[in-house]
Amino acid sequence: MNKPAARISALSLSLLLLAGCATTSLTSAPDSPAQGQALALIDQGKPRDAAVQLEALANTLRGNARSAVLADAAFAWHEAGDNARARTLLTQVTARQLSGASLQRFHLTSAELALADKQPAQALTFLKESSDTVAAPLRTRWQLARANALQATGDAIGAATERARAHAALSGQARADNQQAIAGLLGTLDDATLRARAAALPANEPLYNFAGRALIARGLPLPRPFDRDGVAQFDTSKRAPAMADGYRPPVKMAVLLPLSGRLATAAQPVRDGLLSGYYGESRQRPDIQFIDTAGTPDGAIAAYDKAVGAGADFIVGPLGRDEVDAVFGRAQLPVPVLALNRGKSSPPAGSAGFSLAPEDDGIIAAEFLRGRERSKVLVIHSNDDNGRRTAAAFRERFTQRGGQVLATVGVNDAVGDIGAQVRAAGAVDGVLLAVKAPQARALAPQLALAGVGGATRVGTSQLTLGTGKPEEDVALDGIVYPNEAWNVRGVAGLPSAATAGQMLPTARGAAGRLFAFGFDAWKISAYLDKVANEGGLAGATGTLFLDSNGNVLRVPAWSTFSGGRPMPVASN
Repeated sequence: MNKPAARISALSLSLLLLAGCATTSLTSAPDSPAQGQALALIDQGKPRDAAVQLEALANTLRGNARSAVLADAAFAWHEAGDNARARTLLTQVTARQLSGASLQRFHLTSAELALADKQPAQALTFLKESSDTVAAPLRTRWQLARANALQATGDAIGAATERARAHAALSGQARADNQQAIAGLLGTLDDATLRARAAALPANEPLYNFAGRALIARGLPLPRPFDRDGVAQFDTSKRAPAMADGYRPPVKMAVLLPLSGRLATAAQPVRDGLLSGYYGESRQRPDIQFIDTAGTPDGAIAAYDKAVGAGADFIVGPLGRDEVDAVFGRAQLPVPVLALNRGKSSPPAGSAGFSLAPEDDGIIAAEFLRGRERSKVLVIHSNDDNGRRTAAAFRERFTQRGGQVLATVGVNDAVGDIGAQVRAAGAVDGVLLAVKAPQARALAPQLALAGVGGATRVGTSQLTLGTGKPEEDVALDGIVYPNEAWNVRGVAGLPSAATAGQMLPTARGAAGRLFAFGFDAWKISAYLDKVANEGGLAGATGTLFLDSNGNVLRVPAWSTFSGGRPMPVASN
């Protein structure tokens, strides 16, 4: 089995849990007031004091009571980092004399120590009890310990299942690390296994939504829509009933865009794309209001408040990353939001985020290459924020999926000679080109001369920037890249890309991608219930899904250059 890159040891998980878990106590109801007072010290950050008091109390007791307090003392010493003392006390405990939370603390301590000793099978013997019956304060630790043990014994699905069940109780870095660990575990599965195991998961099993995201990233169909029980739904109560195709627009929609300031150039094609979808709809449309955010966090907050005050029942935007963080950072959002960028954290309950983030390009490129059994790749990226973010996301996902990045090369707009670096990478069967077209045209002959011209070459959405002259773009022939569906196939409610480009400057060239993005923002707004509860909404940027975290996921179309002209290719 391929080992995922995101690996968290049992000890580091314990430390993360203490720092980042939901604020539930690590202890539960004791058998005596003295025992309870001592255990409470653990919650106060004084596990050593708790251990000393519990050990002293145990010396005054006999039989079942002594074993219970000794087990709790061992747990406390383990919390204090003195595992040698914890082990000594555990040998004095008669397990059959234990019950309730003391027995569970005994088992959890024993299991975590067994994991530290690299004895996962032994750890599992201590963790046989279902986490559903484990005291709530211990449950998350129990699940994560089982996950570590199952992973070490080769049971990727079992480990991912336990991590998924623990996920809701985690926060901060512990939550982020756990999500990456789940992605790594699922990344060890081939497509057929992932599809079969996802389809077999029962409704509302937490792992299903993680598996669904993995399937979508690979361009594979969902067995069923994402589970949404326990997930805050969008407030669509003011909308008219849905029509037969799911069309159910807002009553009054506000769109928050930086119509002035440094982001105004990017905002214009987004605005025009949204309005193309809006005016292309012949049925009842919402009242619509555009509000300028000026491209600043304060401007985004003020625009949101203005939209709420004007009676909007749905808000699209803002566009800038800092603006999104500012709006999502509000304690409450009385009107749901479809943000047009990815913030630092998941959207708050009842809102969503839609983006064309560079990280998405990296992930789908990694899945494309692994889906074709490419395992050793060279990464070439532009030396800008977009290129670096794409390359980092690619490396993380490609490694999770069992691949190996042999070398990473950054290039400037004026590409120099990288032949020596390419040759030093060794034998590769894939190349990621996270660069624009002028850079790719300069790189293609160097790759051929260095002996990797026959490797599968995958570009990103940036590859189309600077194209349009077939006599020059013939150098890009054979490079596969994710493309907007609008450029490959027809999209209902929108003219073809060529026709729209003739009509509007904001729909052609580099701006065309943002134009398609704006169109999809309208479409998601108008088909919100459908995309949330059914998924698979055909948009201009790709096929759209809304996951349980409020993130809009996108399956793009794929294209390649042939004779210097973009041509559609099958994605699978």
